[in-house]
Amino acid sequence: MMPEGIAQFARAKHLNLETFRKTGAGVRTPVWFAQDISHTNPSVTVFYIYSEAGAGKIKRLRNNPHARVAPCTVSGSLRGMWIDGRARICDESEAAHARQLLTQKYGLLKTVGDFFSRLLRHQQTVIAVEVE
Repeated sequence: MMPEGIAQFARAKHLNLETFRKTGAGVRTPVWFAQDISHTNPSVTVFYIYSEAGAGKIKRLRNNPHARVAPCTVSGSLRGMWIDGRARICDESEAAHARQLLTQKYGLLKTVGDFFSRLLRHQQTVIAVEVE
């Protein structure tokens, strides 16, 4: 049985990712995500998030790995409670696994988005937010 905090993401299509500036101010961003269980610690849930490599959230996470996540609408309106986590940039093997999970969840929308991303030569990065 999943804890209530994790179970709230079961049917969510978007999550609100809050990352923190050097000043401590939070910046919230609604994003697509895929949920998985950590392969090294089954009590840890991992939320994978796809982003452009130069995005502000990537820069903020490099300075401060603390992050919060909550289910939300596409516009960012909260639909649940915040959960604290620790974020990191995925290595290529984990990123490949995450991209596969994201494609399974979002299907054609993600495939079309990936096509245009490659066409425009955007570099993509995958973030893992781990919560217990």
